[in-house]
Order: sequence, then C-alpha cells, then structure tokens
Amino acid sequence: MGCASSKKADSKANRVARWRSTGIVALRDSKLKTFPDEVLELDRVVRTVDLTHNKIVDVPVEINKLINMQRLILSENLIECLPMNLGKLQSLKVMTLDGNRLSGLPDELGQLVRLEQLSVSRNVLTYLPETLGSLRNLKLLNASNNQLKYLPESIGSCFSLEELQANDNSIDDLPPSICNLVHLKSLSLDNNKVKEMPATILRDCKVLQSISLHNNPISMDQFEQMEGFQEFEARRRKKFDKQIDSNVMMNSKGMDQGVDT
Repeated sequence: MGCASSKKADSKANRVARWRSTGIVALRDSKLKTFPDEVLELDRVVRTVDLTHNKIVDVPVEINKLINMQRLILSENLIECLPMNLGKLQSLKVMTLDGNRLSGLPDELGQLVRLEQLSVSRNVLTYLPETLGSLRNLKLLNASNNQLKYLPESIGSCFSLEELQANDNSIDDLPPSICNLVHLKSLSLDNNKVKEMPATILRDCKVLQSISLHNNPISMDQFEQMEGFQEFEARRRKKFDKQIDSNVMMNSKGMDQGVDT
C-alpha cells in the first residue's frame, strides 16, 4: 500500500511539474467530477486548460486565480452555470463550453474583452446576455443547438465577428444591428424560424459570402429580392470557385457549398 501511495504521489507531482513547465493542463477523459484544486494552485502559470469529456458540474469561483489563462475548454461536462467572477479572466481568448447544461451565461461575460472565440453549442441556453456586445475582439460565435428565440441587439457591436453559427434554435427574427457586422463572412441559421432577414444585411455586410438557412420559413424568392443580393452572389461564387480550385489541387473530398436557403 505504501509503495502504491508513493507512486501515486510521484505521478501527481510529475504531472503538476509538467503543467508548471508548459502552462498546459490537459485532462481529457479523466473521469473528473470536480475542477482539480492543483490546477487552481498554479494560478499565473496556466495558459491552457482542457478538461473535455469529464463529469464536472461546477466551475469554482477560484478560477479567477488563473489570470493568464488564454484557452479554457470545458466541453462535454455537466456544467449548469458559470461563476460571475469569470469576467476577471482578462487574458482569455478562447472559451469552449459545448455539450453542457448551461441555461444562461453571466453578464460578466462581457468583461472578457480579449475573447476571440466563444463556443456554447449543445446547451439549453434560452438567451445570450446583452453584454455580449462588449466583446469587440470576438471573431467566432457558435451558439448552435440551444433554445434561443432571438439574438441580442448588442451583437451588432461585436465589430470583429467573422463567423456566426446559431443553427438548431427557435430564432424567428434577427436584430437590425447585425447589419453592423462589416467583417462577417459566414452566417449559419439552419433549422430556425426565420421569416425574413434584415433588409440591408447583404448590402451592409460587404464581405459576407456564406449564408445557410435550411429549414426556415424564408423563401429563396424573398432572399433574391433583397438589396445587395447580386453583389452577395458574386462573392459567394468567387468563394465557391476558389474552393473548387483548391479541391482539384489537393484532391480533397469535402467542400462547402456556400449559400443555402
């Protein structure tokens, strides 16, 4: 027993030493039920935490100690809520929370001003906080497979947003402010209840080149009559042609088909 205990202690010590050396904590598929205390004790050292596919229910308030963390990946757990002091993680650039049980996100999310990627798909979110608009560096937002009925008006202030995924929700209307997203390239809204798009989205979002609207009430005729459709179609075709060329050169089998309505 003493020998086994000693080996376990050595293993833990070696693991912590490795984390301290690399700044990377990777504990995927480790059958964890709680956030490891030894990770929190490393505070300023940690750059990446990946606890994918465990059984973690709570994210401790002490997570605010990890002030230099840039990537937080907690996919495929049992997390129901996030601590309000999450906003103190001012270095965070990537946060992935797919496949949990989140019904809401704290308003303090808007304090993560360096955040570039936020993925919260496959939860039970009924809304996104208005403070989302404070994320001026956000480039990717994935909120697919939730219970959203709308997107917040403040989303139009996420000026860096390039890709917005909100498939498989109950969204029936898009806020007019979405037309402010001048860097938006891809918009995915499959399996929602969208009846019409903001009138000037194709005109104002001048780099938008991919829209997916499968299984929505909006018709292709409505879409084609929107202001800026011809210019959008030209961008879509240009992107598609480039993908075909790349496919021929690389002999790849998978291609994005571009706009779908």
